[in-house]
Amino acid sequence: MFSFAQKSLWQLPPNSGPPIPQQELVDEEVCPNYNSAAFYPAKPGEVLAKKFQLLVKIGWGSQSTVWLARDISRLKCQSENTVALKIINSSNADDARHEKAIETHITQQHPGHRGCVILRTCLDDFEVTGPEGTHVCLVYEPMREPLWILQRRFVDCKIPLPIAKAYIYFLLVGLDYLHSECKVVHTDLKLGNILMSFENEHILTDFIKRPQPMQFKVDNESGRTVYRCHNDFGALDGREIKNMVPKIADFGLATRLDRPSTRFGMVAEQLGIYPIQPDYYRAPEVILGCGWDFKADIWNFGVLLWNILGNQELFQQVHNTNGQYDAKSHLAEMIALLGPPPGVLLAKSKTMSEHNWPQPVMNDTGALCNNAQEFFGGPFFSAENKFRYNELIPSRRLKDTTPFLEENDREAFLSFVRDMLTWLPEKRKTARELMNHPFLKLGG
Repeated sequence: MFSFAQKSLWQLPPNSGPPIPQQELVDEEVCPNYNSAAFYPAKPGEVLAKKFQLLVKIGWGSQSTVWLARDISRLKCQSENTVALKIINSSNADDARHEKAIETHITQQHPGHRGCVILRTCLDDFEVTGPEGTHVCLVYEPMREPLWILQRRFVDCKIPLPIAKAYIYFLLVGLDYLHSECKVVHTDLKLGNILMSFENEHILTDFIKRPQPMQFKVDNESGRTVYRCHNDFGALDGREIKNMVPKIADFGLATRLDRPSTRFGMVAEQLGIYPIQPDYYRAPEVILGCGWDFKADIWNFGVLLWNILGNQELFQQVHNTNGQYDAKSHLAEMIALLGPPPGVLLAKSKTMSEHNWPQPVMNDTGALCNNAQEFFGGPFFSAENKFRYNELIPSRRLKDTTPFLEENDREAFLSFVRDMLTWLPEKRKTARELMNHPFLKLGG
């Protein structure tokens, strides 16, 4: 009979790096509306749920911290198991349960689909009690790093084109499963939500064996120790980079379109109506309040390709001088690159603006808004469908935005992205159709 391994069998590495000056903001402290008390006061060596021993902080966000942890419930005969724990803030328990529900739905739809493994979903969940209440903890497979960190490992922060094409193909396979089988829209596709797997299992093992001292400071108000994230798993093994696979992560803002949802609201045509997406990647139908579906992810992915291939943003005037999102300026740049929007889209926008959302939403300026026109500062077009801000339209052309590609690759790439970046969502190709585009062929 085998006994359970005890935490005393391991010698934890020292995790008390040099202290951080009190005035310096660390990780989650830089987030707007930061509230230290809402974060769980995690410490290295702590055991959660009598099962997971925290090792080192490897990630953070406005609503959580992420820790590498060792599963101490294994039998002595079993190999060691390491997980990533996402510890959600006490004030975001409902959001965490939404995330868990979406990810459970994703794993259960068609586990045999090849795209299922491209979506990083939680393996388990539990709750812990902190000073300010309950914290939901989601258990995940550990990943090496987000795509933006991987880029830094290459010359000029650019992933070689053949490798990037393979990653794009994998991500489209994942989106195909997400959209066609799960009826889920991610709504938040960005480099930070694309995580890379380890090139081999020894990288993680060696990382755990090495001392991982974390710098720290103590929050004056809550008394919580704030640790600096330590997520550098070392240099890439270039011989095994072919084994790295990108995975789409973080479904906290995702929504299902196969049933009515109280989270984002639905209309009869099974469209989402509330604002979604990061500023740089926001689709025109979202800004214009036309209702959105899976094709909003396709637009988002198309814009993201400039980040993946060229380490740059396609749209360069989406914020005003105060750093706030500027929808009229963003639309002006869309017009420069794609031409004016079709009348049918503007007609739908006008019709939808006459109806208020079921619940008002606060925008970046703190105003409570009843529809997309109020939220984004419209109307943007006159009764004759003329853009009201022609002076904001830059002298840019889509074909001039790809200096990071060799000339013989540019036409194929532009053909590829034009299948995603269209004003009308129904004109955009699906993820499955995009997988067959000649640009993704390694010899193309």
